Amino acid sequence: MEATTNQNTAVDPKRRTALGKGIESLLGPRPQAAATPVSLGKPLEIALELIDRNPNQTRTMFDEVKLEELARSIATNGVVQPIVVREMPEGRYQLIMGERRWRASKIAEKTTIPAIVRHASDEQAMEMTIIENLQRADLNPMEQARAFDRLSRQFKMTQDQMAIRTGKDRASIGNFIRLLRLPLDVQNCLESGQINFGHAKVLLALERREQIVSVTNRIIAQSLSVRQTETYVQGIINPEPRLHSEKAVIEPLDPNVREARDLIQRRLGLKVRIEDKNGKGRVIIDYAGVDDFDTIVGALGLG
Repeated sequence: MEATTNQNTAVDPKRRTALGKGIESLLGPRPQAAATPVSLGKPLEIALELIDRNPNQTRTMFDEVKLEELARSIATNGVVQPIVVREMPEGRYQLIMGERRWRASKIAEKTTIPAIVRHASDEQAMEMTIIENLQRADLNPMEQARAFDRLSRQFKMTQDQMAIRTGKDRASIGNFIRLLRLPLDVQNCLESGQINFGHAKVLLALERREQIVSVTNRIIAQSLSVRQTETYVQGIINPEPRLHSEKAVIEPLDPNVREARDLIQRRLGLKVRIEDKNGKGRVIIDYAGVDDFDTIVGALGLG
């Protein structure tokens, strides 16, 4: 059933988080956002050949096996949930939501598909497409990273606003955006599943490209777990104690302090150092930009 809104009705601020966790968040108010388009009515049966793919689709990889499964279901039961499109010139339509159903319907050799038509500007259609994709559970980490980055750059959304609109944790959003700092070949390894999100967060603690690539190759070649990768990376960042003189030696970290450092680093996805002596010292967190700083502030509960 398609949700509709009354744009003149005030929305209780306490409901903003709930609204942000479903597709209905696309219909709710957002600071500095354009008004949400309204449905033209009940679903229509529209010819598949008249519907074009959305060029702003952030999803780039589709599981062919699952598409075939969906196609078989559609061939038997039809499309249960209508797709959402907008009108385009010359009697054509452009997808806003529902690309998997659109693709699967083609595989099932359907000629039409139920669709809800909306009035939507280029900006509105792009925002709705990106947010709808972010609410899916099967996007790979790089697809999510690019989607959050577009919301930040093109729609000037803060991480707090993105969290409200998508129902995602703010700290996770910051971690996804930082994935774009990884070398492209490492991003490709993450996107193809050769390494996972946990590995990538650990790699972000390294500063030099060649180190990141080298460790990535080792992860793949030796099938390292995230914990093993973390230990290896920490050995690069904090090498074994060396003599500074004949009399002076840097004392190794207490195991409990080291564990605390590793936990903080996993949580933030940033390089963390702890200088400890007899239970006193300091925690040093390196950050490279405003997004990193916001993540630190958010993790401290100050944002």
